[in-house]
Amino acid sequence: MSAIETWGEMVRVEHAQSDRMRGERPTDHWTRYAAGFKADPRRQGDALVEALRSRLVPGETLLDVGAGGGRLALPLALTCSAVTAVEPSPSMCSVLRETALEYHIDNVSVVEAAWPEASVERADVVLCSHVVYVIENIEPFVRKMHGHARRLVLAVVFQSPPQSQLYALWERVHGEKRHGLPSLPQFLPVLEELGIRPEVTELEPQAPMTFDSFEAAQDSIARRIYVNPGTPAMTRLQCVLQESLRQRDGGWQIEGAQPSRPCIVAWETASG
Repeated sequence: MSAIETWGEMVRVEHAQSDRMRGERPTDHWTRYAAGFKADPRRQGDALVEALRSRLVPGETLLDVGAGGGRLALPLALTCSAVTAVEPSPSMCSVLRETALEYHIDNVSVVEAAWPEASVERADVVLCSHVVYVIENIEPFVRKMHGHARRLVLAVVFQSPPQSQLYALWERVHGEKRHGLPSLPQFLPVLEELGIRPEVTELEPQAPMTFDSFEAAQDSIARRIYVNPGTPAMTRLQCVLQESLRQRDGGWQIEGAQPSRPCIVAWETASG
């Protein structure tokens, strides 16, 4: 099986397991989470923003694929002449537009569409942060990114699957192994099959998930592993969390959870 086929199979298997546990998929998955993605575009000390900004030439145009609530698109718009934010979630688009208006950033245009269907102009740089994990048909997705970048593509990808801190809890609550989404170790062979030779930059690891209270941890984790209130699975989760959650650094963390390390995967397109 090729790297591209392996990637697609991993996404299909994970999605099938998630659908079985969750039931019907919501129309907009991000409705309950979108507000949490709002951030001050002029914030200081954001290592990812600074690492991305260092790769931009002031005045360039940027295309952000899967821009979410604008956590990257808006601060980078302060360096770019124009940013096009492509995002399929209505709730995320709403947060992005509201934040841009609040902070008087007027050089960002929002295209409310999924990347494969989006009709947008090319840009100097194409950015795609923490999106590729769930893309089953990865080849045309990446080829479109490559073709829309005049100079550079920047993909931000974790070294391990984004929800892997919860896998041990999933197994104890649901009684089966959690199938993981593909991440950096699978992404690099995909790029190699596409004839792309990227430069990979490791960033500082992100601390494990931290919650303000035991109750907040239970609520968040239950949503993430598809456990509904009043079910036997919730009873099992409550028992597991009594053993697995520890107070640390002013919050609650999952015992044994490892930090997540993001990487910037960059390649030049030479297609200007």
